[in-house]
Amino acid sequence: MSGEMYDVAIIGGGPAGSIAAALLARAGRHVIVLERDKFPRFHIGESLLPFSMQVFARLGLHEKFAKAGFMEKFGGEMYGACSSDGVKFYFEDGFRSQTDRSYQVTRAEFDKVLLDHASESGAEVREETGVDQVDFSDEGVTITLSRRDELPFVQGRAEARPSVIRARYVIDASGRNSVLGAKFKLRKNYPHLQKVSIFAHYDGMSRAEGRDGTLTRMVRALDRWFWVIPLTATRTSVGVVLDGAVFKKSGLNAEDFLQHAIEEQPLLTQTMHDAERVTPVRSAADFSYRSTRLTGDRWMLAGDAAGFIDPVFSSGVFLAVLAGEQAADVLHEVMDRPAKRKKLFARYAHNINGAMDVYLRFVDAWYSKEFIEVFLHPQDILQIPPAVNAVLGGNVGDSFAIKWRMWVFYLLVRMQRYIPLCPRRTLVPQKERATEPAEALEAVS
Repeated sequence: MSGEMYDVAIIGGGPAGSIAAALLARAGRHVIVLERDKFPRFHIGESLLPFSMQVFARLGLHEKFAKAGFMEKFGGEMYGACSSDGVKFYFEDGFRSQTDRSYQVTRAEFDKVLLDHASESGAEVREETGVDQVDFSDEGVTITLSRRDELPFVQGRAEARPSVIRARYVIDASGRNSVLGAKFKLRKNYPHLQKVSIFAHYDGMSRAEGRDGTLTRMVRALDRWFWVIPLTATRTSVGVVLDGAVFKKSGLNAEDFLQHAIEEQPLLTQTMHDAERVTPVRSAADFSYRSTRLTGDRWMLAGDAAGFIDPVFSSGVFLAVLAGEQAADVLHEVMDRPAKRKKLFARYAHNINGAMDVYLRFVDAWYSKEFIEVFLHPQDILQIPPAVNAVLGGNVGDSFAIKWRMWVFYLLVRMQRYIPLCPRRTLVPQKERATEPAEALEAVS
């Protein structure tokens, strides 16, 4: 066993792990990142929120994002499938907004930029490194791992060559299949949010000019919703999210289902007339869950290892960046003041759970038909639309000014179920207008 002791071992090199590693390394901590895959690798979750911009500025990442060609994003737009009337929202109009933009990214390139930045900041990064076991003691953490690029082949299969590292603390940012989540049986699913997402990338979709061409579009149908995310000048991500049971009942494979779902939505087909699918159709299922604990004596969960609520409102990467930053800051202080560990770990868990609670409530409202009916009929009273805009941008803090306005918004959504405060919507796509009698007579003659 090596005698080297790291300050922090981070399992997983995605956004949460890379952000934490870069911050800790820049603070002078001895950090190692253990990433199972070789970057770049495909991942979904391509739309970022403006409240992550401060972290990116803190790490000096904006210049690298510009060099990578990531598209700046200025807001979003929502539609009901039954109408071409939608609502655009721009981040600059959010309640007490601090920035007017974020980014649309291809995750393979984005995650690699972050992981490379962690390495350049001084963290040791080991890719293609799996974690087999994590053991804890009063002195620290022992991690047994194996490197796939060093595995000898025995009778046609790779045999693990275990090695061991030690650290004072560990951050588990290993994603939905969390190493520590599995070890301690922490995962709690949300049965009412067992959705499936089906998605692909397309070239050649038409889009608006200027900043409107950067907006994420969401189309709410009766039993599903669609995202349209511009990634580059020519490439767009398109996906559908619905109950897993509905997809299974269809009897279709993912590729056919996505194609049929798109063809049923005029709001999509009108922009996809000349589009060509350029990636395989992929799917992800059962992705709404939460870990019942986020910290232990020498460990913390961050990113998707802590939980994932839903792809709507682009909360996944935002929560990963938030957790990565806060985990790094907490551990940096704890290593100088061990007596404050319990208090600081509790504060971290409270903050991250609180952020997930904000999005869970938002998501629960989103899957009611009344949400989109109220959202698509904004009224400039009490600054409620700017407050909703702020939460959509990632403002999940303790601002009472935003909280009470969100309470009013949710009250309106609940009341809409019983009293038509806003126009009712079917959320069913309208069929093409039938031929008028006069036109039919002219065609016959």
